[in-house]
Amino acid sequence: MLSRLSDWWHRKPLSEEELERQEAALLARTPIPVIWLFGKTGSGKSSIIREITGTTTAEVGSGFRPCTRTSEEYDFPDAEQPIVKFLDTRGLGEAAYDPAEDIAAFESRAHVVLVTVRVVDHALTEMLAPLRKIRAAQPSRPVILALTCLHEAYPGEQHPQPDPFASGELIPNSLPDDLRRCLELQRERFAGLVDRIVPIDLTAADSGFSPIDLGANRLNATLMELLPTAYRQTLLQLTEELAPLRNALEKQALPIILSYSGLCATASAAPLPWVDIPVVMGLQSHMVYRLAELYGQKMEAEWLLKMAGAVGGRLLARFAVRAPLKFIPFLGSTVNAAMSFAYTFSLGKACCWYFGRVRQGVVPTQEELDKVWSEQLQRALERWKGRQESGR
Repeated sequence: MLSRLSDWWHRKPLSEEELERQEAALLARTPIPVIWLFGKTGSGKSSIIREITGTTTAEVGSGFRPCTRTSEEYDFPDAEQPIVKFLDTRGLGEAAYDPAEDIAAFESRAHVVLVTVRVVDHALTEMLAPLRKIRAAQPSRPVILALTCLHEAYPGEQHPQPDPFASGELIPNSLPDDLRRCLELQRERFAGLVDRIVPIDLTAADSGFSPIDLGANRLNATLMELLPTAYRQTLLQLTEELAPLRNALEKQALPIILSYSGLCATASAAPLPWVDIPVVMGLQSHMVYRLAELYGQKMEAEWLLKMAGAVGGRLLARFAVRAPLKFIPFLGSTVNAAMSFAYTFSLGKACCWYFGRVRQGVVPTQEELDKVWSEQLQRALERWKGRQESGR
């Protein structure tokens, strides 16, 4: 076992062309949630994307590209290594918008439709007719209605406190009268067209409202509940990992780490011993170089990869012995998807720690890297185990 683990880091690497080919094939097989955004311009779609992904306004704005004549697509964090896709209908409000082209393009892609409507907007004829066609085209696909900009129903006032929607009731008695009437009208208007209605108010930090993300947790929870099981895991991981992060570079690095971890897990899912190793190694190397570029530490990447070989060999040997009993059902000598995800994820987190220290003028030792990486690997495996036991 130790001999084989050591051999991993001395195998001839794949050529860039072959790795790109393998990467494209893996991307086609990797579960990536696709959310179809359906709403007027200004209804809060970009705010919802920022809330889900943790990106900035500029990043969201520059990421859209044409998808159909009336829609655009946004891949997060980028088109090469996406972990979530957003399909945004832009044709609403145009004369005689026909959703047929979008339905044909998104029929087999979108896992959930997220309809966004300002709660005080009652000029919605242009939305309802195409939404009926979208619903009829695939009735089993979940549709969520996010009613946004709640504060417009009580101008000049603060959000009701405590959170009136905490009980799960859509129209509690404690709501301001105008907001209650708006919610009742929207519920009636969209009856039969949506599966869930989530009131939400996302405002800028200097808006004066508190909280600035009213309903965000409920929207995330609804998405997680309605997405197919295989497609919710990455969003769950993203949400959980983003919450405690304060460092901007760490927030930018997390989607990169998750995207490569997902690809490595897909590569390792095939029940053929060792055949996935060259691909996984190539993907991990790419991840390290991308993280080094993000942290401005290109010169350190190659040295870190060499040092990571020794560290990684010891960690894999250690967990390969313990994992069958505590964490993962290994099949012979095959490293399965769970181990590959956890190993790659922990490598990425250790790289961020290492590059962060180098930016501060401190070069960590191999022993320090070993300790950090080992802790991250243990944490990743335990989290995976917890999700399997909880059915998530």
